[in-house]
Amino acid sequence: MIRLEQLTKTFSQKDGTQFTAVDSVSLTVPEGEICVFLGPSGCGKTTSLKMINRLIPPTSGKVFLNGEDTTGINAVELRRHIGYVIQQIGLFPNMTIEENITVVPRLLGWDRKRCRARAIELMAMVSLDPKQYLGRYPRELSGGQQQRIGVIRALAADPPVLLMDEPFGAVDPINRESIQNEFFQMQRQLKKTVIMVSHDIDEAIKLGDRVAIFRQGKLVQYDHPDKMLAQPANDFVATFVGHDRTLKRLLLVRAEDAAVRQPTIDANRPLQDAYAMMDELDARHLVVTQQSGHTLGYVARRDARGTQGTCAERVRPFKAVAAPDDNLRILLSRMYEHNLAWLPVLDVAGAYLGEVTQDSIADYLSSGRSRGEVSSVLTPQAVPVRAVPA
Repeated sequence: MIRLEQLTKTFSQKDGTQFTAVDSVSLTVPEGEICVFLGPSGCGKTTSLKMINRLIPPTSGKVFLNGEDTTGINAVELRRHIGYVIQQIGLFPNMTIEENITVVPRLLGWDRKRCRARAIELMAMVSLDPKQYLGRYPRELSGGQQQRIGVIRALAADPPVLLMDEPFGAVDPINRESIQNEFFQMQRQLKKTVIMVSHDIDEAIKLGDRVAIFRQGKLVQYDHPDKMLAQPANDFVATFVGHDRTLKRLLLVRAEDAAVRQPTIDANRPLQDAYAMMDELDARHLVVTQQSGHTLGYVARRDARGTQGTCAERVRPFKAVAAPDDNLRILLSRMYEHNLAWLPVLDVAGAYLGEVTQDSIADYLSSGRSRGEVSSVLTPQAVPVRAVPA
């Protein structure tokens, strides 16, 4: 959906010298994904963002939207089809909330009924009552509410692309997390292609399908966030994402990624068979299943030792289980809460997919594997590589 090709911006300084703010940046953001631009102040991330909708004209290079070179598109017309959200929100104080939301649709010629319907639809997405808020003015709303309006205003005309310049930076931590969650759910529902500038590595990890790290105008690494944390391109990236980058990966890695498949036993099998299997595997438990594939629980080694009967008669229920999409941070919290060394991973039908242990989590995180299947690493000397969906 968005492709930057050798995008460059050079500014003339007062002393007559030239300063290159963005240096030959090339990357592709696939349709429906969120890409987060990260980097220290002055690295070129905001300048790169503003060149996409030509708030800043590029010195050289091209921007393609859905395969179309934007060079020949009128700048005003281009901006009307790209949503834009800034940290300062930028609501018009003399307009009601409804009028603020529908600014672009009205410019595009939408009728009043259609505009109002769109405003009501978007207000519901951010949990604001249209009857209560549409007639108010920005000064009558809290900062968090104003920021929500700023986000949905950018979506009002249903643009395929959304640009966001540190949109949640000025919001307090509690509201920020809430707005981030609302935005993430909206994006997944609406499938917008988003480029967001952020200074917050945790925000980038939480929201980004891909993260682009800039330094001194150059694109240093462009990857799935888990790939970036697992395999930083250089010392700068490793330092920038933090020395706790392995712990940050807990939010990105899913239970099914770190799960290890272990043998199971049918509920009708004798306990003696279960004990023999555990003895051979040097295991302390064995998951018990039915012929249908449904998981009943587990049998403990001490319950099976020298005991007659079937596994179904001595099966224990799980204290807690994991779903395939649960992240490792949730799993570890659940393990510590229930004082467990392992958790079974079950699908929605209750079928056993494997189990996650503290050792399997450590093995996965230290193995170098990541959820970013395709890497697009750019170093200052590297040839730009176009990213493809992971």
